[in-house]
Amino acid sequence: MEASNETTTQRYSARPEPGQLVEVRRRQWVVADVVTSTQGATTAPQNAVTLSSIDEDGLGEMLEVIWEIEPGAAVIERAGLPSITGQDEASTLEAFLDAVRWGAATNADRGFLQAPFRSGVSIEDFQLDPLVRAIDMARVNLLIADDVGLGKTIEAGLVIQEMLLRHRARTVLIVCPASLQEKWRVEMLEKFGLDFRVVDTAYVKQLRRERGIHANPWTSYPRLITSMDWAKGGEGLRALRDVLPPHLGYPRKFDLLVVDEAHNVAPAASVHYALESQRTRLIRSIGPHFQHRLFLTATPHNGYTESFTSLLELLDDQRFARNILPDEKQLAQVMIRRLKSELVDAEGKPLYATRKLQALEVAYTPEERAIHDKLTDFCASREQSAHDAGSSFGVSFVDQLLKKRLFSSPAAFAATLEKHLATLAEGKQKRGKDPLAERILRKAILRIEEDYADDRDVEEAQSEAVEEASRQAPPLTPEQQEMLDELRQWAQRTKHQADSKAKAILDWLSSSLKPEGQWNDRRVILFTDTARHTNGCTRSWPATASVRNAWPSCTAGWIKANARRSRLRSRLLPRILRFASCWLPMQHRKGSTSKIIATASSTWRFRTTPM
Repeated sequence: MEASNETTTQRYSARPEPGQLVEVRRRQWVVADVVTSTQGATTAPQNAVTLSSIDEDGLGEMLEVIWEIEPGAAVIERAGLPSITGQDEASTLEAFLDAVRWGAATNADRGFLQAPFRSGVSIEDFQLDPLVRAIDMARVNLLIADDVGLGKTIEAGLVIQEMLLRHRARTVLIVCPASLQEKWRVEMLEKFGLDFRVVDTAYVKQLRRERGIHANPWTSYPRLITSMDWAKGGEGLRALRDVLPPHLGYPRKFDLLVVDEAHNVAPAASVHYALESQRTRLIRSIGPHFQHRLFLTATPHNGYTESFTSLLELLDDQRFARNILPDEKQLAQVMIRRLKSELVDAEGKPLYATRKLQALEVAYTPEERAIHDKLTDFCASREQSAHDAGSSFGVSFVDQLLKKRLFSSPAAFAATLEKHLATLAEGKQKRGKDPLAERILRKAILRIEEDYADDRDVEEAQSEAVEEASRQAPPLTPEQQEMLDELRQWAQRTKHQADSKAKAILDWLSSSLKPEGQWNDRRVILFTDTARHTNGCTRSWPATASVRNAWPSCTAGWIKANARRSRLRSRLLPRILRFASCWLPMQHRKGSTSKIIATASSTWRFRTTPM
């Protein structure tokens, strides 16, 4: 059937009238009120026009403009029904109506699911459990706590798509660590055809350039993704407070909240009580304004009942309360927990490979042992000096970081040591104990624990914390200065060389991937702790004979998204050494690895014994 829409737009110089449909800033509005100015008898009057949005993603949003000076303002003269210019065959119309009827999902028919057939992913039977539960719930409150690598993202995507198809949800907000934002956006688009927008500082700047400085990012689009650390404070939190109503009411302001890695928003627990973090307060403040909530985590319980019950309270405060053990029946209704070892196929065979852990022993050289002993003596001496001066907190932090970097690689140790020395050389150390300075240092250390999408942000946060801790450290004694000089000389000399740990890994790679001088089809993924460690490996290792013909592929947060996806796809190639630094959270590393090697007969993980 052919049709033409006779909607026309005309630019008006006269003032618009209340009730008219207008186009302002490339969006459609209804005129709510018009106020004409009476100032100035010699100039033409101007009209302050109050507009109400009719766009789906901004319904009810108000805007006030001066009509005569607003660029591109236009009145939509009329909008009628389309005119019929042709007719289809009856069989074509019947096929169209059948397609509409078969593709319609109604809330009355709970046994008829649409999302599995509209998604572009191969779905396992066990992944349908959260979807079936969600359809049977009046208010979807689910804690998906499946084991790593079982497809929690797929399960959440199925629930999101089904809720949208049934018109039980229109707005969706996904809160996740910063490093997973792009992963969520790509998977929702490629696997479910759902377009999500990532809300961050760059998005807010672009939005306000296009829609004005008062545009709120949280109402700019019905499907959004944001970082829990970006939204918990600063500009993100201020915009959230502006859009949330002061009191709860029905219908809720938003529809569906998805929290990935939900254990990060649970209060940090000690032996006796749980301390709420900014992440916890964020979810506690926005959660009640969502009709449905979906929490995803592979580690729902951290060993503290207070923390676990607080997480359940964030999910559903009608069923659960903090510090009160949950009822088993109530918990079974909202929590889905499956382990890989429990999942079998129709023949009773395990669906996933067995994991085996094998230690890779490292034989340190006498020189490396001496350096480790030297650093231990230096740290003990510094902590004693700091204890006497009453500033042990900052010194302990620097000492622990130096030890960690030395076990990581000479390159990482050299970079951290140089930053520490540069701050000490400035001579700006603070004398005595300063409570304000200690609070500043604690905040700097907490920023290190936040999740970042870019490794450079992690390095910057660590550098700032080391600098602040070094300022609060007491001056070096002559003996400490001598030990520090020896450590520095060794670090500068060896920072571009492979240490004993690296050589042990290289020897294993040579024996496992090239046993008789010929490459086999085995693949290795090596995760490093820092970006500097990754850079050091990719610079020094290719020169080694054992991996000279297998140039490693480096995947890290500072690499642009397109290049990173290209390198991730290279995992399909045989004989590859892949390095991924700390931009990828440990849980996501395990999940990604599990998807790659799910069909292998066994999986070997290697750890190094330091001494």
